[in-house]
Amino acid sequence: MIVKMKFINISGPRDDIDRVTDLYLSRYEIQLESALSELKTVDNLRPFVEINPYRDALNKAVEFVGYLPNADDVTPASSLGLDEMFEVVRKANEDYQTLQEKKEKLKKKTEELRAKQQIIAPFRPLNCDLHKVLHYQYITYRFGRIAVEFYHKMQKYLMDDLGAIFVEGERDESFVYGAYFVSPAEAQKVDAVFRSLHFERIDLKDEFEGSPAYAYQELDREVARVNLEIEDLDRQAGEMLADRAPQLIAAKNRLEELSNNFDVRKLAARMEDKKEDYYILCGWMAEDDVEKFLEEIKDDDKVFVVVEDDHDAYFGEPPTKLENPKIFKPFEMFVQMYGLPAHNEIDPTMFVGLTYSFIFGAMFGDVGQGLLLLIGGALIYHFKKAPLAGIIATAGFFSTIFGFLFGSIFGFEDVLPALWIRPIDHMTTLPFLGKLNTVFIVAVAFGMLLIMVAMVLHIINAAREKDIGGAWFDANGAAGLVFYAAAVVTIVLFLTDNPLPAGIVMAVMFGVPLILMLFKEPLTRMIQKRADKMEESKAMFLVEGFFEMFETLLSYFSNTISFIRIGAFAVSHAAIMEVVLQLAGAESGSPNWIGVIFGNLFVCGFEGLIVGIQVLRLEYYEMFSRFYKGSGRAFDPYTKKKTNKK
Repeated sequence: MIVKMKFINISGPRDDIDRVTDLYLSRYEIQLESALSELKTVDNLRPFVEINPYRDALNKAVEFVGYLPNADDVTPASSLGLDEMFEVVRKANEDYQTLQEKKEKLKKKTEELRAKQQIIAPFRPLNCDLHKVLHYQYITYRFGRIAVEFYHKMQKYLMDDLGAIFVEGERDESFVYGAYFVSPAEAQKVDAVFRSLHFERIDLKDEFEGSPAYAYQELDREVARVNLEIEDLDRQAGEMLADRAPQLIAAKNRLEELSNNFDVRKLAARMEDKKEDYYILCGWMAEDDVEKFLEEIKDDDKVFVVVEDDHDAYFGEPPTKLENPKIFKPFEMFVQMYGLPAHNEIDPTMFVGLTYSFIFGAMFGDVGQGLLLLIGGALIYHFKKAPLAGIIATAGFFSTIFGFLFGSIFGFEDVLPALWIRPIDHMTTLPFLGKLNTVFIVAVAFGMLLIMVAMVLHIINAAREKDIGGAWFDANGAAGLVFYAAAVVTIVLFLTDNPLPAGIVMAVMFGVPLILMLFKEPLTRMIQKRADKMEESKAMFLVEGFFEMFETLLSYFSNTISFIRIGAFAVSHAAIMEVVLQLAGAESGSPNWIGVIFGNLFVCGFEGLIVGIQVLRLEYYEMFSRFYKGSGRAFDPYTKKKTNKK
């Protein structure tokens, strides 16, 4: 059902806008529109240019509440004034920033220690006291790295003649790390040789004690100690916020309300009249909420409300708000996927809920698997409120019903008696066509019924839109309905060996609707007394009309035959379960129950998904396309709160 909307204008003294928003509007669902855009005929309108004073404090409160591990379980504090809320957030931010500054210093220290580790790490294999090495007076040393290919050349051709010692450290795919030692007298020559080998020096500062490996371990221990200090600061911050959790959550909730209320100014307008300064707000509210709102403000002399009864003529289409019974509520998801109905369209939610569930049950009829879908979907919908889960639960209910009609439970067809037929083997003989599976015939007949229902819905929608051509002469309007109904009656009479109507009657039943559909545009112009002429010539009009008529007749046929998939999936489901039970050895009398269980779970999930998609295809392409446009826009209230019912 589509909730009827009213457009309202709210005005009052400019400095009273916060009180009105907080006291009244925050408790109703109202979709605010830009007053400057909507009220174009009003002079002297100006925008509000003010900075939200709650935004910064709110952002901090949201940040701190986000750090709380169990914020949903905390009861907010009560009776916090505005100044108290700002003070709570300010003090929490001050203390938190103090701890964060200490933490940042420790993080910087950790980075410095890690950088030192990276420098010394490649020299860990060297067994020497770094402090002593760095203070050698009679031996020259150089720490660094050399490319692997040059290192091999040095060892093979140069090392014996250099008068230097190279002590290798770690190596990787590209470089060998280490140090070479040489007497000061030979240092210049050896340095020149190593430079020619692209030796890259690495300077080590005199800040390490013991061997490189020992120095690396000491740095590791220092990093661990600093990390413990960081963890302690995190613990202190967590405890600080936890102690103030009730106040912070209360401040966050209230500041959120105040901030949202203040942001109403973005859509409001100011109007100065002599010495008076007014605000103006306008937007959409549900008709029931408008009545409650007017009743609530009747004694408030600072609030003035005008309800616009003929808003459509001036400001455009109202937004769409759907309100359906709980059992059909999940199916609103399918409607929204296609497009919300406009305010003067039929809400197809209940139609989708009934037809989708019924068709799904017919295509997937099994008592056991239907109960699995019903229970599983109901539990998920209860705890998670996922619309798709609610749809699955409803579809599972109908699957269970058709399971009893087909006599199938977890694929076994010898446990329950079929209350109607068994899809896989029940046949019906028809004139001219011969033997056909019964469910195919029923599926096509059911499809014909749904197509005619969709045409009736199209006529209703067209009448609401005052679309004369769509209601009377469209392929889905009255002319199309008469033609299609005549075709259905003729086919039924023929297949049941009953006499057909007289030739003249059939000519009228088929010919008149086709002529009306062909001349839809000129007939519509004639009824509406429009003077505009056709853009194309009469010959071109007839040629285009012929091909459009051919396409329409073809669509009638293809849309009708498309419903045969209902019977096809009913048969294929029974056949697939036969295969599953055969593989599990059920025919031998001692089935592999693990195979039966997993086979049922697989079919329930995989085939259930395919059937769900196929049913949705039937809804969208065979039914929605005939009567539904889905051109509405969603109702988007600035607050989700509603007034308390009295």
